[in-house]
Amino acid sequence: MDSSLYVLVEDLPGADAARILSHGVSSITIGAAYHRARDVTPHGRTRVTFRHDGVHFPLGDLFDGLRLVPPVQKGADQEPIRVLREQTQALGVPLHGWGVFLHNTTLGLAFPDVTQENCFGDRAAPADLCPSNPEVRAYTIALARAIARQGVDSVVTESLHFGTFGHGYHHERSFVDLGPAAEFALGLCFCVHCRARIPDAEQARAEASRLVSAVLDGGPPAHDIPDVLENYARARSPIVTTLAASAAEAVAAEGSRLTFLDLTGAVLGYADGRPTGAPAASSAWRIGVDPASLASVVPSYAILCYARDTSRVAEDVTAYRKALGPDTTLRAVLRPGLPDTTSADHLAAKVGTAHTSGADTVDYYQYGLAPLPVLARIPVPG
Repeated sequence: MDSSLYVLVEDLPGADAARILSHGVSSITIGAAYHRARDVTPHGRTRVTFRHDGVHFPLGDLFDGLRLVPPVQKGADQEPIRVLREQTQALGVPLHGWGVFLHNTTLGLAFPDVTQENCFGDRAAPADLCPSNPEVRAYTIALARAIARQGVDSVVTESLHFGTFGHGYHHERSFVDLGPAAEFALGLCFCVHCRARIPDAEQARAEASRLVSAVLDGGPPAHDIPDVLENYARARSPIVTTLAASAAEAVAAEGSRLTFLDLTGAVLGYADGRPTGAPAASSAWRIGVDPASLASVVPSYAILCYARDTSRVAEDVTAYRKALGPDTTLRAVLRPGLPDTTSADHLAAKVGTAHTSGADTVDYYQYGLAPLPVLARIPVPG
């Protein structure tokens, strides 16, 4: 049974494939295209690592003629992913290529017209490229194909959906208690391409503007999402589904397969591992994701089970398995340490629960961010 550890290229020096696999997993998921971040890296080459937007491989010709071209990371000419692929091939284990697609501050700042536009007409989320935009869609297909060409067994697509207001830039401030409804409304995109694709867009935009303005003008936090905004958000799912379908076809043409990574679990539980409310599958519509529709176009689906409670892991996996049906591979991603997991026994309980609830495999996030004693908690697959 495949079980994978997520790894970033900057964390590879001094850690070859065999060393990564010694942490209880049977494959590696390597970050082929990533985004800006400042990470505490306990056993890394540096103890604090600054990461950049861009790809860790030479571009080739797939982006010729496109306006959106990913930055190329330092050291990409040394082809670290191909080196790792050779090591995993020698060991007879899979290598998965992980890419962050529509969360790219460098491209968003350079080309603000391809980013999400809020209800006031502000291009104030430079990290969020809009999946409705034709140039973004062309970029997505080229990037998916480029990662597949690195010889990976699968391409894991992170951020292949709409962004949220709470994660649009690296340093964000608000001294206004917006409430969940106003924050949600501020995260909706009303660019010309979304308005052309989604019914009743002008009505939704006017309602979003009214709702947020009422709070910004001194009113109380907004807690209830109006039906028109929920309907607008739900109507975005074909945009994401068709984009994922095109990416999956491109990846398959390169001899690989696509895993759609659904970030809803992180939206709910990233900060403290204490998601509340209905299972994550019930909230995926907020980012334009419809698991049932995606199951018909992607062969594999990954979910982030960022939760302390074993029962919550069971609820989330069960709900996604029901939505996806029996034929789509379901990968549950757990964090072996803070803020979700306290011990090896705790992690083992969540792993077992994920499997019995319908997950085909359990993966772990991520190598460079976890101290070595935390990585030691990962159980060897049975």
